[in-house]
Amino acid sequence: MTTPTTDLPPEPAGRRSWLRDHSELGVCVMLLVLGALVLTDALTMDVDLTQRGPVGPRTVPVVVGAGLLVVAVLLAVDVVRGGRGRAETGEDVDLSEPADWRTVLLLTGVFLGSAVLIEPLGFPVSGALLFWGAAFALGSRRFDRDPLIAATVSLVAHTVFDNLLGVPLPGGPLMGVL
Repeated sequence: MTTPTTDLPPEPAGRRSWLRDHSELGVCVMLLVLGALVLTDALTMDVDLTQRGPVGPRTVPVVVGAGLLVVAVLLAVDVVRGGRGRAETGEDVDLSEPADWRTVLLLTGVFLGSAVLIEPLGFPVSGALLFWGAAFALGSRRFDRDPLIAATVSLVAHTVFDNLLGVPLPGGPLMGVL
């Protein structure tokens, strides 16, 4: 006795294997969605049409969103043509080691502390604390050099954003003295 044959589609193993071999397409989809979201948000942004220069508040988000879309398409074409992501060989990362939660928590605390202190102390002070705290959390112990570098970077960033780019940052009590 013979068993009747049915015309069922083949098992989805072939499709699953193709998707597994092209898993980088998930990153392409994520970049595509993110680019569309950034572009949509930038183009529907309510902005004041009087600006101080040729670059308005929409320029950077539009460039970033368009860049994300271009990268998503180029990556998808590369993946479909057989391109594969390779493991990073330049870093000495031992994936069997646990995460360094102390560093993560220190960086989180420094960032949150800076966000809380920016209004009462101003950007120059909170930015210096942010830069110095990040350097400390990442292992720098140069107490003679790090605070000076952090203060310099913070003051330069405040000056560039506040005076040259027209992005007002809170100066705090220190800017009244300077």
